[in-house]
Amino acid sequence: MEKKWHFNVGYVLIAWIAILLLQQWWSAAQKTEVVPYSQFEELLHQDKVKDVTVGDQTLFAELKEPLPNGRKQLIVRRVDPRIAHELSEAKVRFSGAADTGWISTLLSWIVPVAIFFLLWSFLSRRMSQGLSPFMAIGQSKAKVFVETDIKIGFADVAGVDEAKDELKEIVAFLKDPTKYGRLGARIPKGILLVGPPGVGKTLLARAVAGEAGVAFFSINGSEFVEMFVGVGAARVRDLFLQARAKAPCIIFIDELDALGRARGLTGLGGGADEKEQTLNQLLSELDGFDPRVGVVLLAATNRPEILDPALLRAGRFDRQIAIDRPDKPGRVEILGVHLKKITINRDVDPQRIAALTPGFTGADLANLVNEAATLATRRGAQSVSFDDFTAAIERVIAGPERRKRLINPQERKIVAFHEMGHAIVAMALPSTDPVKKISIIPRGMGALGYTMQMPADDRYLMTRSELSERLTVLLGGRAAEVAVVHEPTTGAADDLQRATEIARAMVSRYGMTEEVGQATFVEERPRYLDPALGGARASDASEATGAAIDLAVRHLVEDAFQRAAKIIANCAEIHSNSAQLLLERETLSGDDLAAIAEAVRARMKKDGVPGAA
Repeated sequence: MEKKWHFNVGYVLIAWIAILLLQQWWSAAQKTEVVPYSQFEELLHQDKVKDVTVGDQTLFAELKEPLPNGRKQLIVRRVDPRIAHELSEAKVRFSGAADTGWISTLLSWIVPVAIFFLLWSFLSRRMSQGLSPFMAIGQSKAKVFVETDIKIGFADVAGVDEAKDELKEIVAFLKDPTKYGRLGARIPKGILLVGPPGVGKTLLARAVAGEAGVAFFSINGSEFVEMFVGVGAARVRDLFLQARAKAPCIIFIDELDALGRARGLTGLGGGADEKEQTLNQLLSELDGFDPRVGVVLLAATNRPEILDPALLRAGRFDRQIAIDRPDKPGRVEILGVHLKKITINRDVDPQRIAALTPGFTGADLANLVNEAATLATRRGAQSVSFDDFTAAIERVIAGPERRKRLINPQERKIVAFHEMGHAIVAMALPSTDPVKKISIIPRGMGALGYTMQMPADDRYLMTRSELSERLTVLLGGRAAEVAVVHEPTTGAADDLQRATEIARAMVSRYGMTEEVGQATFVEERPRYLDPALGGARASDASEATGAAIDLAVRHLVEDAFQRAAKIIANCAEIHSNSAQLLLERETLSGDDLAAIAEAVRARMKKDGVPGAA
């Protein structure tokens, strides 16, 4: 290809400087000295001048004998004879002023302009490359990955089979738009991935781009918003302009809620106006671009309840794909992906690990595998064993061990009876999750001990009796404290909070009490960031209804406490012996818990306690 010639001022300036330096070197090479005019007259009166060449501004003289410095030729700037005569009589040393000439005059104009032009060109080039936040502020900050940059495919994403099936037709369209639309079907303009943090929404979007082999524009919703008004809208326009130029491609906007929050929720003001302008521009772009050109918009959020309804209507984000926490088979698949990256022992079974990790997301499982590998490395093992995974699960759930925390013997005894109270109540009730481990080793910020229960299967529904038994297990620690110390302690604060939340949900959300009836008094909205609360929000219940709800919650909690206290009283001997064993070993699991559970069930059966295991 023929190269075009470009004029470069920098090269001209360098050549000019080189010429001046060469001229200076040539002048220095000659045996010529510039002397004052008064010295020339003195040499002339001393008859030391051999020959003189007179110019308009200078005199060139050649001496009969060299000067002490070896120079034999002189250059003298001319001075007006009348002024020279007067200065000579006054015995003043004088010389002529050098004429700058046209070259010097020209350089005095060209050099500053050239330097300014070069500096401006350098800064403008850097600004256009994004190094200045002011010149490139309206440009999109999306990270562009070409098809060769993305090494992730659907095989690298596990546990979300339904979501992958939904997105496979997107890949088919991007690979062959003509074949996909042969019956008149069109691809959805926008696809919204909804789910809690860590389930793999971003990973799934990159896998779509990797399978389709197209360019991938990735940007966070917060990167559209700046302090300057109009910047967000300009970046949205620039993003879609770049995407159309590289079609077929995928635009992925992560954390869409930062950009698409419902208008009117943020009040009035400049910040809200700027966000609304950005959202309006996004809505306009979604209406304006043709999906047949091969531009697909993917977005992800874990707060769909705050998105603007105009953003979710048909014709914009046509399809919403819910990605929930993986079930047990999904967790097995995810573990299979991550276990390939570490060296594991033969006793490591993904099925057993998945059974111990209900509610874990893909990110949680990846972190779990890394923690297990770290623990094995720390103890100098050659491979990661199943015990490393169980220790990692405890570390993730309850926090790291704090064996150096000093606890006085009395408090340690109370903690042991408290935790064993939870365990015995759980063993005595028929529908509770099995107890896997009990420990009185302090963990995390404030946990002095813990009782680990793991469900045998994933659960999606719970009956009233099961919730009541969960309340009873939570209050088993407080009942054990009262039975042993004969007064409550602060150790049950977290248990009471969780029990109150469950009881209030039973009354105000699930309609499980006769006092309030089959009615709900909270507005249900999905909140993936706080699944423990389930997205419940207080409604405008009357004062009388609110008092009835509070009374019903109190009755549920009190009934659960009395039931737990009765179980602890019936199993007092087992409770005391088990707590002493826990004080000696600090941790109980496996066969020890199995023996205690068998003794508790036998005791409850002998006493004929209703509802016992």
